[in-house]
Amino acid sequence: MTAVLSTLVADALMKLGRLRQAHGWYGTARTAADDSGNMTLRARVRVQAAMLPYYYGPLDAAVALAREAGHLTRGRPSPTAAFAAAALARALAQRGDAPGAAQAIHHARQLLEHCDAGSDQDAWAFPPRRLLLYISGAHTALGQTRQARDAQAQALALYPDHTGIDPALLHLEAAICLATERSPGEACQLAAATYLQVPGDHRTPILSARARHVIEAIPPAMRTSRPVRELGEILALPPGPV
Repeated sequence: MTAVLSTLVADALMKLGRLRQAHGWYGTARTAADDSGNMTLRARVRVQAAMLPYYYGPLDAAVALAREAGHLTRGRPSPTAAFAAAALARALAQRGDAPGAAQAIHHARQLLEHCDAGSDQDAWAFPPRRLLLYISGAHTALGQTRQARDAQAQALALYPDHTGIDPALLHLEAAICLATERSPGEACQLAAATYLQVPGDHRTPILSARARHVIEAIPPAMRTSRPVRELGEILALPPGPV
């Protein structure tokens, strides 16, 4: 119970951008999980903790935690094993390792096909739409826009009301794809609309960081256009309703 509660607290702190506190709570969760002797719990805590260095660095730590989680699952199909493989794929892609990311995506798909992924409402499940979110992130990081869009479309179809953080992240990754394809105006308009549609209280640092990635994906010579400036101004506003 200590491991589970500590992980949930750490996840919440990470989403709020309180990185030092999140790091401490993830450490508590790992210690408690290791003391429990439960291999699945030990793996789950580590793959959850991998999100912190994935979003805020260093990427090597995200890769290491995801790999360790995968080893702890001993290759047995489970939601946690699929989560670990997907997290590894996304981190490797962010590091530019296309072959490694492709192998990890294939492994994650195989694992999820051979287990009960769990309910969409279960915080400890890893349903197909979450896998697709991670696959979208991997392909987006590698500039593989066609594959990224396929994953985004499949994932969004599994979010009927298209509300919440995950659909917003998927739309922002679609905007990054547009930026990669040198369509800065469309990219920034989509990113701005997506960001503003999220209620002010839910615009977490993770969401704003992903929106800034849209600007970073635009070639420097094209960052002086009005849509790019407007997106930057929106992201510079203090939290709350706009």
